[in-house]
Amino acid sequence: MKFKFDKKYLYWGITAFLALTGAILFYYILFHRSNFMGGLDKFITIAMPIIDGFVLAYLFTPILNKIEEVIAKPLCLKAGFSMTPKVKRRIRAGSILATLGVILLVLYELFALIIPEVVRSVQSIIFQFPIYVNNLSNWALLLLKDNPDLEATVDTLINQYSAKVLEYVNTNLLPHINEVLKTVSLSVIGVFKALWNLIIGFIISIYLLGSKEKFAGQAKKIVYAVFDRKAGNELISNFRFIHGTFIGFLGGKIVDSIIIGIICFVCTSVIGTPYSILVSVIIGLTNIIPFFGPWIGGIPSALLVLMVDPKQALYFGILIIVIQQFDGNILGPKILGDSTGLSGFWVIFSITIFGGLFGVLGMVVGVPIFAVFYAGVKSMVNRSLHKRSLPTDLSPYMTVGQIEESMTFTEYIPPVKKKTTNKTPRQKSDTKTDASKKL
Repeated sequence: MKFKFDKKYLYWGITAFLALTGAILFYYILFHRSNFMGGLDKFITIAMPIIDGFVLAYLFTPILNKIEEVIAKPLCLKAGFSMTPKVKRRIRAGSILATLGVILLVLYELFALIIPEVVRSVQSIIFQFPIYVNNLSNWALLLLKDNPDLEATVDTLINQYSAKVLEYVNTNLLPHINEVLKTVSLSVIGVFKALWNLIIGFIISIYLLGSKEKFAGQAKKIVYAVFDRKAGNELISNFRFIHGTFIGFLGGKIVDSIIIGIICFVCTSVIGTPYSILVSVIIGLTNIIPFFGPWIGGIPSALLVLMVDPKQALYFGILIIVIQQFDGNILGPKILGDSTGLSGFWVIFSITIFGGLFGVLGMVVGVPIFAVFYAGVKSMVNRSLHKRSLPTDLSPYMTVGQIEESMTFTEYIPPVKKKTTNKTPRQKSDTKTDASKKL
């Protein structure tokens, strides 16, 4: 008797095996979370140069595409070269070199012009810090001199908490100074290690840029091998949407922050703000963080200016408010447009959640990540409504009370309470008197 092999049993077996594997993996993650997270951290540490390479290649790709499509290919076509594979490889190599040249030039200008000024500003702050503290204390004493009640309150607070601060320094800070030095040493080693990983990642990014179409083609090939045609098309379309959201938001936010930093430097130089380059760099860098970035950079910068000149700190605070209003209402929408499609509430929500989970990096990438998640949920909801022959527009659902069987929307009308008039005993007696008169 010839045995007939049925593929459905194979599929059932693979499904059962995957379900069992998923259950075991879920149990291990749930009850052995520390071991799992330790192994994951170790793997990320080992793979960090490759991760840096992918991130750098992803960020360099828009610059490479612009140079290749706008400059290199048109020049070759004008020179009479035909787009043979050999010519394309040479165009790609030249475009990669031009991209790296642009990036290195920008970094050189950054380090040559901005970094020395920032270092000089930091050194000046360190050397003149006692003078700044003295100026601030004199200004505070002058302010308190005209307010005796406030002076007494501040003096009481200082006497109350100075002993506690002294006790904390003697009992907690000084005995653990060796641990602090050890932590600082490990941090310095970690910085050098991160720089080394970044250098290796930079080299890896060159190989990725040289064969980016090949890697993209291999990824699509795997997608169509695993999924059917319809699911594969949808998956690739979703990846294109994710790519567009990330590049549109991050690229636009970087350009926006550079412009804000330049505007801040020009304005602070005009009004004579101390350490104008340093505070402008702080404002520009923190502006990459949506919503909270201006406050994260503006408050420390204002305190720094306050130590030097309180009047300039007031001018600087007003300037930052004006610049951020300009950025939020004019410049930001002009550059970013509606790249995320999120309202203000969801922007704050995503920054808060991702910032709490992943720190500063989470605050930067939290908005585009949540925008992708939000768009996916919106797509699923609209698809489900479309199958039920219901409208996908939001406006009908804002006032709907119920949907009838004929798919008509009935507006919700709050019930109105009827006013009941209770007669007082005096009114009743008056009524009886009137009735007796009639009789």
